[in-house]
Amino acid sequence: MRINLAAALAALAVLSLAATASQAEDEHRELGAHVHGHGTLNIAVEGETVAMELEVPGMDIVGFEHEAESAAQKAALAKAKAELSEPLALFKLPASAGCVVKEAKVEVEVEHEHEDGDHDDHAKAEDHDDHHADADHDDDEHEGHNAFHVTYALSCQKPANLAAITFDYFKAFSGAQELTVNVVTAKAQSKYEVSRDKPELDLGGMM
Repeated sequence: MRINLAAALAALAVLSLAATASQAEDEHRELGAHVHGHGTLNIAVEGETVAMELEVPGMDIVGFEHEAESAAQKAALAKAKAELSEPLALFKLPASAGCVVKEAKVEVEVEHEHEDGDHDDHAKAEDHDDHHADADHDDDEHEGHNAFHVTYALSCQKPANLAAITFDYFKAFSGAQELTVNVVTAKAQSKYEVSRDKPELDLGGMM
């Protein structure tokens, strides 16, 4: 039976919203909106469906954040997209769980950084001499950082056997250092940290 990725992600959003909303707010304050080396992986298990969502800075994956320009950069981007399309090679699940990939979607998005809402009022209060400084700031404000947004839908015959994940993701992408992993199942919801030094995640009790 074909899994609809949109439906799987909708389930992920519903299941993980309460679990990750406050966590995401805390991380935004602590880490900022864009931190090199650090990404987020959300996992939701509902029945035999496992929905996964990976968000990570472009620097971690391809070593640059601007639009691919040279032939080498375009080749690196294509290679990265191909690797990210194979989740079971990056996030190794127990064979006994019987998981297969039903859908995978890899997107490269641009993250824009914005100032607070009172920026315009502040600018109006500045003298004319500051015009050029403000113009320069506006240019910076419109600059963005490329980030990968990847979604997966898996089907697992025995989801109860999803007791651990091995993150070969760190072997594939030399710029990746850490991942915050949010996991939501029918039994529990929890937040974990995995890293290049500790690439194993124990999910005992979650399934």
